[in-house]
Amino acid sequence: RFRTDGFTHLPAMRELGAHWMIDALGAMRRAAACGVVLAAELRACGVDFSFTPVLDLDWGDSSVIGDRAFHADARVVTVLAQSLMQGMARMGMAHCAKHFPGHGYARADTHIAAAEDPRPLETLLAADAAPFHWLAPGLRAVMPAHVVYPAVDAQPAGFSTAWLRIILRERIGFTGAIISDDLGMAAARAQGQSLSQAVLQGLQAGCDLMLVCNQSPVDGGRALDVLLREVDDALDRGQWSPDERSAQRRFDLLPSQPPIAWDDLMVSDTYLAALEAVFS
Repeated sequence: RFRTDGFTHLPAMRELGAHWMIDALGAMRRAAACGVVLAAELRACGVDFSFTPVLDLDWGDSSVIGDRAFHADARVVTVLAQSLMQGMARMGMAHCAKHFPGHGYARADTHIAAAEDPRPLETLLAADAAPFHWLAPGLRAVMPAHVVYPAVDAQPAGFSTAWLRIILRERIGFTGAIISDDLGMAAARAQGQSLSQAVLQGLQAGCDLMLVCNQSPVDGGRALDVLLREVDDALDRGQWSPDERSAQRRFDLLPSQPPIAWDDLMVSDTYLAALEAVFS
C-alpha cells in the first residue's frame, strides 16, 4: 500500500457504500472516479496493476476487511465495484477482485491467524460469492481467500481444487487469472507447509500466479532463493508443469495503453475531473 504524501488518499470503500444509500448514481460516479485516480497515479509511477476491488460483503465482524468493503448488500457491492473497475480500465489498468468466495463473514485476521467460515455452499454462493458470479464475464483476475470453508473443503480456498477449478472455473464460468493472496500470511501456511509446498499446492489447485510478499528483506532474500530452487526441483520431478493458457491469462493483465507521465497527469482534464468527483 502506498501511503506517501504524493498519492491521493482515496475514501474508504465503505464510504462509497454509505453514499449509495442517499445517492446511488453519485456513488457510482465517485467509484469510477476513484478508479481513474488510483490507476492514473500508480501508472504514472511505474505500477501497472492493483489488487482491487474488494468484493467481500460488509457483515460488520471482520476487522481485516473492515471499511475496505463497499456494503452488506451484494447488489450494491457489485455495482460499485463495476464502476471502480471501469475507472481503472479507462486508464489502462487491470484489476483483481478479492477475496473469493468471500472473507467478510470470517472474523479472524488471516494475516496472523487461521480463519474459518462454517456456512454451507449454497449460502455462500447466494450471498458472499454473488458479486464474483455476477461480474465474472468481465473480471480480469480473482484472488481467493485464505479462509477455510469446511462445508466445501478442508483447505483454504486458495489451495482448493474444489473452489478454484470446480466452483470458480466450471460453475461460475470465470476465465481470467487466479492470483493467490500473500503466502507469507499465517492462514496460508496454518497446516505447517513450507513456502515452496504452499506455492506448489496453489498452482496444482488452479492458481495462475502465487504471491510471496515481504520476503526480500529476510536473510538477504535467502527464503526466495530457496523457494525458486525448490520449485525448479519440483518442475524437474514432474510435480507441476507450465501451462500456456495460464501464461496467457497473466499476460492479459498487462496495461492496455501507455501511462500518462506525472507532470502531464497534473494538468490532465480527465484526471482533474476525476479528482474533483472523488471528493464531491
